[in-house]
Amino acid sequence: MAEKISTLQQALDIVEALDPEEQAILVDIISKRLSQQRRNELLKEVTQARQDYQQSNVKRGSVADLMAELDK
Repeated sequence: MAEKISTLQQALDIVEALDPEEQAILVDIISKRLSQQRRNELLKEVTQARQDYQQSNVKRGSVADLMAELDK
């Protein structure tokens, strides 16, 4: 964990050395990359859910059915 903090601090020091315009560009790039990572993770989850549905690995029912299942 200490290594990660040290690496993060190094990154912050480097970013602070950039001029404000470069910092803004960097923030934009990081934001877009994070959004793409979230989309990729969501796509994996949707793909897995579809596979589970096709393989009948899902249950259907009402809220009452769910609550009864949780009480077991």
